[in-house]
Amino acid sequence: MAAYSYSTSSSELSTPRSSSPSSVLSRSSTATTISKRMSISQRRISGFDPMSAVNMDHVEAAMKAAALDCFKGYAQNNYGTVQQYRTTDYVPKNSAGGYQVLREPAWNKGTSFSPDERISKNLTGLIPHVLESLETQCQRAMRMINSRGTNIDKYLYLSTLKQNNTDLFYRLLIDNVAQLMPLVYTPTIGDVCLQYSTLYTHPEALYISIKQRKSIATILRNWPYPDPSIAVVTDGSRILGLGDLGVNGVGISIGKLALYTGAAGIHPEKTLPIVLDCGTANEGNLRDPLYLGLRQKRVSPEVALEFMDEFMAAVKEVYPNMLVQFEDFETEKAFQYLERYKQEKCFNDDIQGTGAVVLAGYMGAVNLSGVPIEDQRLVFMGAGSAGVGVAKQVMEFYTRRGLSEQQARDKFWLVDTKGLVTKDRGDRLAEHKKIFARSDNNGHQFSTLEAVIEYVKPTALVGLTATFGVFTESVVRALKVSVDAGGLGRRPILFPLSNPLTKAECTFEQAITWTEGTAIFASGSPFSPFTTKNVDSVTTYYPNQGNNVYVFPGLGLGAILAKTSRVTDSMVYTSAAALAGCLNSEEIRMGLIYPKIERVRDASVVVAREVMKTARREGVSTLPEETILEKEGEGKHCRGFARSPNDRGIFDLLL
Repeated sequence: MAAYSYSTSSSELSTPRSSSPSSVLSRSSTATTISKRMSISQRRISGFDPMSAVNMDHVEAAMKAAALDCFKGYAQNNYGTVQQYRTTDYVPKNSAGGYQVLREPAWNKGTSFSPDERISKNLTGLIPHVLESLETQCQRAMRMINSRGTNIDKYLYLSTLKQNNTDLFYRLLIDNVAQLMPLVYTPTIGDVCLQYSTLYTHPEALYISIKQRKSIATILRNWPYPDPSIAVVTDGSRILGLGDLGVNGVGISIGKLALYTGAAGIHPEKTLPIVLDCGTANEGNLRDPLYLGLRQKRVSPEVALEFMDEFMAAVKEVYPNMLVQFEDFETEKAFQYLERYKQEKCFNDDIQGTGAVVLAGYMGAVNLSGVPIEDQRLVFMGAGSAGVGVAKQVMEFYTRRGLSEQQARDKFWLVDTKGLVTKDRGDRLAEHKKIFARSDNNGHQFSTLEAVIEYVKPTALVGLTATFGVFTESVVRALKVSVDAGGLGRRPILFPLSNPLTKAECTFEQAITWTEGTAIFASGSPFSPFTTKNVDSVTTYYPNQGNNVYVFPGLGLGAILAKTSRVTDSMVYTSAAALAGCLNSEEIRMGLIYPKIERVRDASVVVAREVMKTARREGVSTLPEETILEKEGEGKHCRGFARSPNDRGIFDLLL
């Protein structure tokens, strides 16, 4: 990731904070206006005089070349040094230029422009006379959000704000993360994806169709910001628990990358959301005249694999240093792609990210449960990519504590739609399930979750089914009975992890009520605290949210800063262990197993630091040792690259 630090000296107040080609290439400008805006150095670099242009296509081509040259200053910076970035003197010189500043989200500060800036950028009269702080702007934005009646309306307001004023959007998100993260990502993003083709107003991503497979590299180069550091890629085939949404699933990529900036400080211009359009199996989308994707059935797995090979090759050609996060691919593809590209700079958040964040919570839960490690028995309801990914991560937790692989594997019982996963069940097991298929069932098959719990007598129940209410009262009470049988003071571990809320296996209130307040609870989507009252006391219980946002931003930041050649299993495990150690004294007192969401940026720095150490230890970091030492350790190095909009509404160092 390139280093960013925006100069704020008075001599540079007239310098725009970005040189976005999206602004540079505006068709609203005439050749004469563009000539006035281009510096002499830009004309010399591009070898082009706009005044001699034959048509606007020539103008745009030249301006694109000049703009890309402007970007090179920061795109080629070394990771180990924080260098000031200054664009060339491409500054609007007339009233049209003033509007151009206001229309560019990376430049626009709205009513926070200083008097000098308003004069130098020809903004006088184009914005209200009042001079406001970023804090005041945030207050107005929060009032607008709170006035919206539905979460979709709130999301649309935030999306518009991000397209209008990048700094204000991220300042708002960082300062109000507990309230806004559920709007920017889960659970609201699920509803957004369901309606994406209807809600669509402006492009925010790269849309690559399988019909464009011969032009993937060209499409990647069309992205207006050079050398992105991180891409979130989906094909929309399994969005959250909502199924195949096709190109509508791009909302997941957009939302995840907003959290890379909000939670880890990665500059928004270094993020790239991508959707690979391979068709869809969603009949509703195929019948919808407004659907934005290909109106064809999803291609075969074999054709999809060829397309993915071509995509990964194009990424390596165009953006060789970019980290790729695979997101919400259907289960078989998710495992296949993760294995196929494991030597590339990529990871799968559904498998590895979910596994790491659940493992971190499980580490804390085991300590609170009162059940010795050797007595732990885990039932997983759900044996898809997330379920198996989590089980593998927790299995590694046990092998690192001295158990053999078989001993660790024997602690897991996985349940799918047909019941307990066994080797002799009689059906064809998917390849990814075979590692946890039981052979000690003596020919007995267990077709219901209740029967499995009666048979196993588990200490922990993990749900990744995308089926609302599957953890019924009888199931949860049976879990408590099996834990109580082991002795006094033992507590059941209950993790209903499916997203969004409408797919959660049970609610927090149900978990507390049915276990009489003893459950150690973590969910995929957020729940509110639950208070019980009796004659003598009032007790408030606090839920935990096992949100991947605790892991993937820090894991990505660490991999980017370490300039890793790939993401190893040990780096993923390290992210879980680092997160588990992030709790402060107040959080421990509250009985939490994850940090408060307000401290997610602190957690990301800790995770990134430990990931960098592991990458260096495993020999996959290409970052020189002296670079880290100059930054006085990985922690300061990571924090030094975490960006946050400051009082002046610009991204700067968070030190």
